[in-house]
This record gives sequence, C-alpha cells and structure tokens, in this order.
Amino acid sequence: MKNVAIVGVGIHPFGRFDYGYRQIGEVAMRDCLADAKLQPEDVDMVLVANVGAEMAKGHNIVNRVRYIGKPIINVEAACASGGSALSLGASLIESGAVKTVLCLGVEKAPRGFIAGAGFENWQIESGLGVNPLYFSFQAQDLMRTTDATLEDLADVAVKNHGHSVHNPHAMYRREFTRGEVLASRPVCDPLTLLMLCTPNEGAAAVALMDKDEAAKRGFDNSIRIGGIGLASRATDDWFVPAPSLQSEMTSISARAADTALEQAGMGVDDIDLVECQDTDTASELIAYSDLGLCNKGEEAELLRSGATTLGGSIPVNVSGGLLSKGEPLGASGLGQVHELVTQLRGTAGPRQVKDARVGMAHVMGAGHNACVVVVQR
Repeated sequence: MKNVAIVGVGIHPFGRFDYGYRQIGEVAMRDCLADAKLQPEDVDMVLVANVGAEMAKGHNIVNRVRYIGKPIINVEAACASGGSALSLGASLIESGAVKTVLCLGVEKAPRGFIAGAGFENWQIESGLGVNPLYFSFQAQDLMRTTDATLEDLADVAVKNHGHSVHNPHAMYRREFTRGEVLASRPVCDPLTLLMLCTPNEGAAAVALMDKDEAAKRGFDNSIRIGGIGLASRATDDWFVPAPSLQSEMTSISARAADTALEQAGMGVDDIDLVECQDTDTASELIAYSDLGLCNKGEEAELLRSGATTLGGSIPVNVSGGLLSKGEPLGASGLGQVHELVTQLRGTAGPRQVKDARVGMAHVMGAGHNACVVVVQR
C-alpha cells in the first residue's frame, strides 16, 4: 500500500437524527470532497459501506450530490464494512485500475441490540444470537484467565468517556466515574449499560488517490495508507469465545494486525495511537493483546499503567471510541480513519496526540471478520 495517499476525509456526527441515511451520507461525502478540494466527477469510483439500508443505497446517496456516471459499489461486512471498503479502494488504486476512490460509510441503525449475524437459526431462536451475550462470555473469560477485574472493565469506559469530551462528533460527551459505570443498569453479567456501545447513526468518508496522481494535481499526499489487513474465520480461529477451547484459539484481529504491519514494514512499536473496536469494555482490553500492544494476560496492567490514556505511551480511543461515539456499523471503521488522519494532521485540538505519525484502526464484525488499517505520515 505504498502508493495510496489520503487526500481528504469527511464526517457526519454520530448520534440520533430525524432524517434518513441518504442525508447523513450526503453530509459526509460533501465534507470529504470539500476537504480534498475535489469535484464529484473527479472520483473514479465510490465504495459505500452500509449494513442495514435497502439496495442501491450508495446510488441513493451519491446521486444527491451529483450524478457522476462512475461505478458505485456497495460493501457489507458488518462492523468491518468501512474497513473492507477502504481495503478494496486501496487495492484498486494499487492495481492501477483507478486513480481516485471515495470510500463512504453510513448507517442509520435501529435502537436496541444487534442480533442474528454469524449464528445458526437455532442459536438465534434460542436467544444466543444477541451480541451482549457473547460480549459477556468474553468478559467473563478475560476475568477468569487474567487478573482483569470488574473495576478494570469500568475504567475502560471512564477513560474513553473522558476522551470524548473533546470530540465534537461523539454522541456522548461527558465524563463518568467508575462508580457511575458500575452502578449503571446491568445488561449481561458482568457488563453494565455504560460498558457497552450504542448502535446509532452517522457517516464518515475517506478520499484515496494514487500518490503520483496526487503529486501531479498538487495535493499534499504525505498521509497515506501504510497497510490493511483483512481476516475472516478459519477452522482454528475464534470469534465468539468458548472458554473450554481458550488455549487452542487464534485471534482474527491478530492475523489482520500482522498483515497490516507487514505491509507497512513496521512493528507495533512504531504505532503512536490506536482506534480499536470497543463495542464493550472487555473488547478493548482483549484488543490490547490481539494488536500486540501487550502480552496476553497483561491487558489490565497496560490499562492501569495509564499508557492507553491520552498523554500515555500508546493512547487508545482518544476519539472516545465506540463507547462514546456510538457505532453506526457501516461508518465506524471509516470514522476511526477520520480520527487518525485528524491526529496525523495535528488538528485534533485538546485530544491531540503529541507528534503522532502512525496510527492503527481496528474493527471486528459479526460473521467472523476483522480489519486493521495502518495510516502513516
């Protein structure tokens, strides 16, 4: 991915709105085009990541901006939809098939739990296909196999909500104490309401361009895709934890991270900040070891050290994460990339990570797939 420059990003705030996904996506697309100083017809292809809308969803959004007469392709991979669209767009540019791609993620998720994806019908019908259930399984397993405690789970939420007060695009922008997190409504033991993210609405967009084309057009192409790793479940991988098989499991997030770092020619020590999939607080802790930030069993120790807090050695989810922003499924991955680009540009304001040059984004989607993106300056 040495030839793919990021020439623009755009976003629609995450939250709840009284208008549809078409308008939400249009805002992010226009914002991205303006940031890149591109006209709609300058784009060779648009890839639209979305999970829940009707067919021709991408066309319905793009045509609100302009009928561009270029290919518009819809991409769906659950929570990894945005990362998958970015991977496809970058690969097409690397191949020489196109010069400029706009990747747009958009969602207007219904209220309530996400259910059904990646499970057999009998699991869904018996209530096993609702996401907080497997989040609770992995949280229990983390606490059983490491020294992580209930207080550690709460402190992830405290950290991320503390970061969110400086993010104008987040749904929730207030601090919570450990006591408030622990006292919030129980959902699925040991997780309480404030330990879980909210499926919601929003959009984010990233404009990619061949670096030589960017140079020819006079773009600042100093921010680029370093590497992208996609992984789906194999016979010896895990997605929904099964404690009895813990020693035999391999993480798809770890495989995706290894691929992204290898493409970028880097090690995890080169990463300055991480935006990871904190659909629940245990998921963030598990991501610490999956992404190589620490060894297995040291997740809680890394959190307690302050390393993953803004100002620490490897800040995680300085945007507030999904816990604070909410998770509009098709947009969440590109929302992470928007944050990384903002940080690498040095324009993140009070949440700025000092001297940020390399960032990692991580999403994991139902249906057993993960995507890790390395963005570098």
